[in-house]
Amino acid sequence: MPVTDSTLTSYQDLLAAVSATGEGRDILDPATGELVGKAPVHTVEDLEKAVSAARAAQPSWAALGHAGRREALMQAADAVDASAEALAELLSREQGKPLNGPNARFEVGGAAAWLRAAASFDLEPEVLVDDDGGRAELHYRPLGVVGAIGPWNWPMMISVWQLAPSLRMGNTVVMKPSEYTPLSVLALAAVLNQVLPADVLHVVSGGRDVGETLAAHPDVDKIMFTGSTATGKAIIRSSADTVKRLTLELGGNDAGIVLPDADPKAIAEGLFWGAFINTGQTCAAMKRLYVHEDIYDGVVDALAEVARAMPMGVGLDENNVLGPLQNKAQFQIVADLVQAAKDAGARIVTGGDPQADQPGYFYPATLVADIDNHNPLVAQEQFGPALPIIRYSSVDEAVEMANALDVGLGASVWSSDKDAALAVAARIQAGTVWINKHGTVDPRMPFGGAKQSGYGLEFGVEGLKALGAPQVLSY
Repeated sequence: MPVTDSTLTSYQDLLAAVSATGEGRDILDPATGELVGKAPVHTVEDLEKAVSAARAAQPSWAALGHAGRREALMQAADAVDASAEALAELLSREQGKPLNGPNARFEVGGAAAWLRAAASFDLEPEVLVDDDGGRAELHYRPLGVVGAIGPWNWPMMISVWQLAPSLRMGNTVVMKPSEYTPLSVLALAAVLNQVLPADVLHVVSGGRDVGETLAAHPDVDKIMFTGSTATGKAIIRSSADTVKRLTLELGGNDAGIVLPDADPKAIAEGLFWGAFINTGQTCAAMKRLYVHEDIYDGVVDALAEVARAMPMGVGLDENNVLGPLQNKAQFQIVADLVQAAKDAGARIVTGGDPQADQPGYFYPATLVADIDNHNPLVAQEQFGPALPIIRYSSVDEAVEMANALDVGLGASVWSSDKDAALAVAARIQAGTVWINKHGTVDPRMPFGGAKQSGYGLEFGVEGLKALGAPQVLSY
């Protein structure tokens, strides 16, 4: 169907297209508690049908070649643009994030941009040897069927991170969304499937049994997963018997280090969004901040000024840039960790006092100062709007604390001296280290974690290679 004839450009039409027609599972708005829609509850039998259809469709999709698949992904990006406002409204209602700021509209726009990026990268055969003894080339062939298991924090964006390079490389895709945000992923797929060939992309909205079956399925050639380290380990075990290829983007507890020459006021807003983007519900958000004792109070005060000015509330209110926690369980994790910090004598600079009488899972933007580095709020990934700020005396001490945990997704260094910041960055054990910013991903730059934050790379040409089977031709 041409994008110009799309029937999914209004919110009501989009919701009707993805909601269960009979019995389903209620999906509630985390900001208001109101019913968003009923998600279909797919079964393992539904998954089997989806995998079978995807496997049957894969050869003809691969046969289109890079040029044909590029064109299809560009049309898919156009389809997202045509339905962007409807997608953003559904995302805001289901996930909770506001329309404005680096939130729902930003996420939908990012989904379209990543589709175009995946389509645009060149992946030519690499000449390995070319001499009198012969010639050898490295090619990348389609794997087959990719199983994609996504999270609830950036459901549309991360789905595209998984499906776009998979499709570009000639694979077909079966996705299993989070049970918290299935409608967003179903809606995204419905929009994309207006232009993609039949059975190239399937979404199976089920429970844990569906995810476990997908991870172990003999007709699924690769699993892409974004989520907790514990679930990632379970996927590794489930995939072992079939020796599946894996790309795992797992938990992080990103550290930021502010060097003593930094200007607190100049970096305050960057620090805030590095920590509080998507109300802190981001794997690569900054979750612990180490500040040199000489400027500690200045950084805390400047951050507090920014935090107090950021409006939080229902996502459909155009004025808000912070929303609720997506679910009650995550709200309770944040509340418990902040309370433990209070009980241990840490200082609550701002926030830390959710209003019990308001609907929704709103937890205020919270800064916690004068906290011990071993406090649970520092040592555990809180995944919410609470930032512990730890004082340090020497750069060696800061680097040691930053590297002390068993995760290493991202990190950042903040300084007025770029060379000094780069020298510190080289000592940090993390997949990406940003300078004077945090968490800014780019489709051209490979992204992946160190230590127990996972393995494999996404984005860019390296991300495409991870969705292909390398084959050497020697002649």
